[in-house]
Amino acid sequence: MASAVPPPVRSEVLLLFRSLLRTAREFADYNIREYTKRRTIDAFRQNRDLSDPSAVVAAFADGKSQLEVARRQVIVHSLYAPKVKNVMEIKH
Repeated sequence: MASAVPPPVRSEVLLLFRSLLRTAREFADYNIREYTKRRTIDAFRQNRDLSDPSAVVAAFADGKSQLEVARRQVIVHSLYAPKVKNVMEIKH
């Protein structure tokens, strides 16, 4: 019989949130960086009111998998990113 996975505690959820935002900061491209930050914040707001433990565990697992995807994408994007800065990144 499979044992139930306990829902994550608040500190684990906050650690995941901060890790996703830190990973977003590593993108060199402004558009990808801002999209990743916005998507992270929106997903956490959407799941803020989850009360079912299985839904919380599923959302947390999805967040962890998204963190791994984002980390891989940072590496891939750094290898193939254009060297030209976006208009939003040019300081006047």
